[in-house]
Amino acid sequence: MKTPIYLDYQATTPVDARVLEVMLPYFTEHFGNAASRNHPFGWKAEEAVDTARDEVAKLIGASAKEVVFTSGSTEAINLALKGAVEMYGASDHGKIKGRHIITSLVEHKAVLDTCKHLETRGCEVTYLTPDSTGRVSVEQVAEAMREDTLVVALIWGNNEIGTINPIREIGALCHEKNVLFFVDGTQACGKIPVDVYEDNIDLMCLSAHKLYGPKGVGALFVRRRKPRVRLVSQIDGGGHERGMRSGTLNVTSLVGFGEACRLCRVNLTEEIAHATGLRDRLEARIRASLDEVHLNGNAEHLLPGCLNLSFAYVEGESLLMGINNELAVSSGSACTSASLEPSHVLRAMGVGDELAHSSIRFGIGRNTTEEEVDYAADRIIETVVRLRELSPLYEMALEGIDLSSVEWAGH
Repeated sequence: MKTPIYLDYQATTPVDARVLEVMLPYFTEHFGNAASRNHPFGWKAEEAVDTARDEVAKLIGASAKEVVFTSGSTEAINLALKGAVEMYGASDHGKIKGRHIITSLVEHKAVLDTCKHLETRGCEVTYLTPDSTGRVSVEQVAEAMREDTLVVALIWGNNEIGTINPIREIGALCHEKNVLFFVDGTQACGKIPVDVYEDNIDLMCLSAHKLYGPKGVGALFVRRRKPRVRLVSQIDGGGHERGMRSGTLNVTSLVGFGEACRLCRVNLTEEIAHATGLRDRLEARIRASLDEVHLNGNAEHLLPGCLNLSFAYVEGESLLMGINNELAVSSGSACTSASLEPSHVLRAMGVGDELAHSSIRFGIGRNTTEEEVDYAADRIIETVVRLRELSPLYEMALEGIDLSSVEWAGH
C-alpha cells in the first residue's frame, strides 16, 4: 500500500488503464478531424465519435442522437439552462413559455452561478431549501411551481454530501405540469442506475472525469421526444453537434469517454457493492472509536462512494493538516479571500458553523481497497483524538457543560 491514499473520488477519478489503452492510437495514428469527411482519416475519427456517443447514450438510457458533446458538465449546464431560456423564454424565439426557474440551495456552483446570471437577464429563480439531510422533496417543487415556470434544475447525487434526490418522482411532476426538467447527473452517472426516460428527465449533464475518463469532455442529454426539447446554442461557429455546440471535437478524449461509460455500464452492480461496502466499513470503523461523529447526508439515499462526516470539537482544516501527507480527502470548509466560510451545502442544510467547519468528505472509488480504508480510518481516529486532547471545548463537553449556554468573555 502506497501513501498518500486517494479518497477524493468526487473531485475527480484517475483515467482507467483500459480507457487509456483505447485512447492512445487516437493521439498519433488516428488523428483525423471528425468533421473531415473526404478521406479515411476523417472517416476513422467520425466512426470513433459515433461509437463514443453510442456508449454514452447506453449508459443513461438515451439514443445517440440525444447526446451533445461538451467540454464537461459546466458547459453542459450553461447550454441547457441558458439555451432553454433563450429558446422558450424570449419573444424573438416564438411563444413565451416562461422565465421562472426552480432550483435548490445545495446545487453545484455551476448551476447556482448560471442561475444568478439568468437573474440578471430577467429570469426569476426560486431557490429551494432542502431538509436536514440535503434532500429536496416533490412537495417542495410542486409548491414552488407557477404558471410561468420554465425549468426545474436539480442535482441527482450531491457532490459534497452524496444525498440522492427523488429524481424520477420530481420528473413525473414536471412532465405533468409541462415544465422542463434539468438534472445535474455529474456524480450519479456511472455510479447508480440512470435511465433518462424512466426517470422523466429532459436535460442532463455528465462529465467523463467523474467516471474514470479524461478531463475536459462531457455531454448533455437533450430529449428528442415527448417532449422534443430545443435549445439555442451558446457557442457559434461551424454548426457542430447538430448546431448545438460548435467546435472541433476532441476525438481522443471522446474515445476515452465512451469506453469509460461502457465499463461503468457493464460493471455497475459490482462497483455499487464495492463502493457501498467500503463506505460503510469506513464509517463503522470511525464510529467504533470516536464519539460526536455526525453524518452529513441522507443515510437511506446516499451515493455509494460518498461519505461526509463532521467531527465535533475538531476544526476541519486542522484535521486536514494532520493527515494530508497520507490521505487525500476534502474539507467541507472553503477558504475565501477574507475568511473561512462553511460549505454552502452544509449551511443550506442547517448544519451549524462549528460542525460545518469540522466536516470531511471521503470519496471511495473503483481502486480503493479494504486495506486503504482501514488505514484511513485509523489515521482519522488518531488525529481526531490528538486534536480533541488539545481542545478545551471537548473537555468541557465531556464534563457535561452545555456549551451553547456559556457566556464567552469579549476581547
